[in-house]
Amino acid sequence: MKILIVCQYFYPETFSITDVALEFIKRGHEVLVVTGLPNYGQRRILDGYQDIEDECVHGIRIHRCKLRPRKKGRINAVRNYISFWRSSKRYLKKLDERFDVVYSMSLSPLISVVGATMYARRFGIRHVLHCLDLWPESTVVTGAIHRGSASYHLLFHWCRKIYQNLDEIMVSSPSFRSYFDNQLQVKNVPITYVPQPPVLAVPSSEIKYTHPFNFVYSGNIGTLQLIEDIVRAAALLKGKLDFQLHLIGMGTRTEAVKKLIQTLGLENEVIFHGMKSRADSAAYYKNATALIVPLKHEGTVGDTIPNKLTSYLYYGKPIVAVIEGDGRKVLDKSQSAVFSKSESPEDIAQAFMDMARLPEEKRAELGRNGEKYFHEHFDLDEIVDEILRHLSAPPAKEVVDGSTKDVIA
Repeated sequence: MKILIVCQYFYPETFSITDVALEFIKRGHEVLVVTGLPNYGQRRILDGYQDIEDECVHGIRIHRCKLRPRKKGRINAVRNYISFWRSSKRYLKKLDERFDVVYSMSLSPLISVVGATMYARRFGIRHVLHCLDLWPESTVVTGAIHRGSASYHLLFHWCRKIYQNLDEIMVSSPSFRSYFDNQLQVKNVPITYVPQPPVLAVPSSEIKYTHPFNFVYSGNIGTLQLIEDIVRAAALLKGKLDFQLHLIGMGTRTEAVKKLIQTLGLENEVIFHGMKSRADSAAYYKNATALIVPLKHEGTVGDTIPNKLTSYLYYGKPIVAVIEGDGRKVLDKSQSAVFSKSESPEDIAQAFMDMARLPEEKRAELGRNGEKYFHEHFDLDEIVDEILRHLSAPPAKEVVDGSTKDVIA
């Protein structure tokens, strides 16, 4: 097949869409990716990419649309979203090359896939969305928009229209279905659970820790990830456990987390590493006591299976989990985690202590359980096979004259 992929994020940004595209190429498909200039987590366009529009990486053709870098602050995030929405629509409106199907992956924001639907309608082909981030619900949970406000009302109807104009939606968490059915009330669009492809890497090295107990978090430093509560939990453990907490990543709460570490005098207990590559992040996993999977349980977004959860299982390490919903169900079934009773710093600290008190062999058993479950349920080859089955399905909607009149642009 000739597959057109539309996603605002792509290599060298560390998202699973890159792995999916590489797997498409390995299976003999032809791929064009329409994406943005890499800037996620950096607050600037990465060096060497400022003037790049077209390139080829490992057989993947890539077109990079201009966008404003996602700098600090909510307004700059909105400007980043709008700039890609406009530039990708402009490019896809002029793209005359024919493809068999359009595949998009919605991280944030959903509006980034509008151009993909317009292209699909113009040529009478299917547009299949892999929904990893639930809009507009995630904007409410993160506090970006207040439910009931005029902004939320407009965004809700915009998102509903975007979803309604898709040919199929693959959701990364089973609980998303109820949101589409009961909240958005999306009709006549097939919705199927297809797990989010894992983000994996071979460790670049092996980190040797200097403390007996070491807990690692790698990912977005945002509101949903409860990082500040995890830091407060570390403060409660100071003097009671010989440990270090390692935080890897960037996000909207980065500066707040750094300030909290200083305020609580935790510079020796909590190490903030900032952004690292997949391989450099994975280097911290092998000798860690446990990896941390936190997710604020609020709204449907709080029921998500986070990507870091499935990826952590692959590395065969025990998990300290502050999570409910679909994510907790996975960890319950895999028998790979110690759970915090709540999102309070006190209960999170107790979960760290419970993990530290386990015999080493028991922690190893939790890790083996998780690795086994990963290969049974989240193997990349099998997930990509499932994605391709959906992409190769016959059209489910009739397109008349390639019309795009129903697509909110």
